[in-house]
Amino acid sequence: MDRRVVITGVGGLCGLGTDAASMWKEMREGRSAIGPLANSELHDLEGMTGAEIKALPEHDINRGHLISMARFSLLAVLAAREAMRQAGLSCDEGNAHRFGATVGVGFTGSYATEQTYRSLLLGSAIRAELFTGVKVMPSAASVHLSLRLGLRGPVFGVTSACASANHAIASAVDQIKLGRADVMVSGGSDAPFAWGVLKAWEAMRVLSPDPCRPFSADRKGLVLGEGAGMAVLESYEHATRRGATILAEIAGVGLSADAFHIAAPSVEGPASAMRACLADAGLNAEDVDYLNAHGTGTKSNDQTETAAIKRVFGNHAYSMSISSTKSTHAHCLGAASALEMIACVMAIQEDVVPPTANYREPDPACDLDITPNVPRERKVRVAMSNAFAMGGTNAVLAFRQV
Repeated sequence: MDRRVVITGVGGLCGLGTDAASMWKEMREGRSAIGPLANSELHDLEGMTGAEIKALPEHDINRGHLISMARFSLLAVLAAREAMRQAGLSCDEGNAHRFGATVGVGFTGSYATEQTYRSLLLGSAIRAELFTGVKVMPSAASVHLSLRLGLRGPVFGVTSACASANHAIASAVDQIKLGRADVMVSGGSDAPFAWGVLKAWEAMRVLSPDPCRPFSADRKGLVLGEGAGMAVLESYEHATRRGATILAEIAGVGLSADAFHIAAPSVEGPASAMRACLADAGLNAEDVDYLNAHGTGTKSNDQTETAAIKRVFGNHAYSMSISSTKSTHAHCLGAASALEMIACVMAIQEDVVPPTANYREPDPACDLDITPNVPRERKVRVAMSNAFAMGGTNAVLAFRQV
């Protein structure tokens, strides 16, 4: 039996806001959270831009639990709690084995790792902090969701750089369709603001010194951000049986690999993932109303993605609305496509396309309707979200109105 998978709750936080509603409000209006990094512990990185969470929301996670959590895990737990509240769900002894979690991460506990190295190599410490190892393991965020929410079904971490969240959601869809779970809490989280991580990205010469402007001819590169986005996924039967409000259906999943280059993008790999997603959803190209592009703001990525979209959608590429919300929340790496999932769900809910912010000059090689600067009201029955990672691992999701 092919079980339909629906979304009944979302939660998130990033530089735009500390809950899904406030994030979406800023995304929708094209307001950017990108600015100079204010973290005083980032050493000699003055002048670098990013999208930081200025202050975390109030929570009741006690210190005994916090000492074993890196920031990316804490962000994931806060987002997951919000998603579960919206879904009106909780675990108990009777259902916990049917509830699971998959969380995508990119750089895991970078700050915790760096602090350990500094204390050992530059300081006087002779041993690492007790929980350093479990803080930085890639599965830590999903494990903390299990611990904090009582999930006893399939629980595991997923890591594929910038496509991690879409891969995690795709994996969660599989668990439900295969009958291994009725409910999966899934998304992505990342907190990359560690000195070593930022210096590594700086060395690649892809970081912009000012706000990110995807698809704009004067773009200068990507900007990093931190955050988490989570969704509660359920089988359609489970959701309707309990009378849940359904926000959207995950209509299809498309996965591919470029097998081309560790850093440079290709056209065929992303195109293959988009085609596979349409086929999995049983959709024609003309059915897609809105596409949330990977849209990083680098010249090669934006132009390659535009070419891939044209290859898949043909003439319809010029009719559908496209935008990159990374122009508002920055590139949150493992969390990026989770935040973009929320944008797609809310676009379907409100029939509005969030804009590509900071757009200034047309690029002849990026000549599609990228919804510059202001939101656009239009019927959004189907939305697609692209995630194309470093190394050429691609994951595309399609969402449908129910």
